[in-house]
Amino acid sequence: MSTTPRLRVGLVGARGHTGSELVRLLANHPAFELAWICSRELTGQRLADHADAYRGDLRYIAPDPAALPALGADAVILALPNGKAAGFVAAFDGAGTDVVIIDLSADYRFDDRWFYGLPELTRARYRGERRISNPGCYATAMQLALAPVVALLDGPAQCFGVSGYSGAGTTPSDRNDVDKLRDNLMPYALADHIHEREVSRQLAHAVEFMPHVAPHFRGITLTANVHLREPLDRDTLVRLFRQRYEGEPLARVVDDAPWVSAIAGRHHAEIGAFTIAPGGRRAVVVATLDNLLKGAATQAVQNLNLAFGRPECEGIPT
Repeated sequence: MSTTPRLRVGLVGARGHTGSELVRLLANHPAFELAWICSRELTGQRLADHADAYRGDLRYIAPDPAALPALGADAVILALPNGKAAGFVAAFDGAGTDVVIIDLSADYRFDDRWFYGLPELTRARYRGERRISNPGCYATAMQLALAPVVALLDGPAQCFGVSGYSGAGTTPSDRNDVDKLRDNLMPYALADHIHEREVSRQLAHAVEFMPHVAPHFRGITLTANVHLREPLDRDTLVRLFRQRYEGEPLARVVDDAPWVSAIAGRHHAEIGAFTIAPGGRRAVVVATLDNLLKGAATQAVQNLNLAFGRPECEGIPT
């Protein structure tokens, strides 16, 4: 009996938190397999020695953009810090390959030539693009919290976000220094954050975003405070969200305020805590998601599935 060969995926930036989650997801995916994997620090070492989920002899290679196109892959995922993707994209463009590239950084989220892949909100616009920009983690939570009511808003949406320190990456900084974060809440980039611009552009509505880092490792809590053009009651507000996300396995509407401790390690987002202020002209909504999963790796796999005509949640534990 013949079997269909699995699609080959290359991964650049495997050593980071998101890269580790991508390895775990791809190692268990029925349609994809890792073709090659890059890490400057781990070059030459066996992937299986660093990733419990992976079984095989694959070894890390150096992230040399000029060498990667010749290795062959159906898709490449770039899990790099902001500002690092362009050289890799240029190398594959120059080689004339038809590879699908999914970029997890912010480098192409403002480029109209790239498809912006937040499936619950944008999948209907997908037209077979081979370049896909993965949304930011905070940006995913904000858009899921605002999209059902964006047409009703009066003035900018105000979003207060708190993330675990894994969102600051692995490069040492105050925002991932466990000692400095202990018993602390650290505000940063309180105006003109890149996710503020990203969401304002995608929703075509002004958003004001205030991010903070907390001592927990993973997970985002996003509280959206909005003013409405016309009064709204809570039942109507909840109904708008339930209608918008009906049938979405990775965007779940709940009645109470979702807790970040309950979303860690889970692949979906939760939206709840629907509150209407007296007079009905102000609403508050809370969204939670795991910044490394639905905010990054899980969403990348959704986009990978979409690009190759696979079931969107294939390979994603739901």
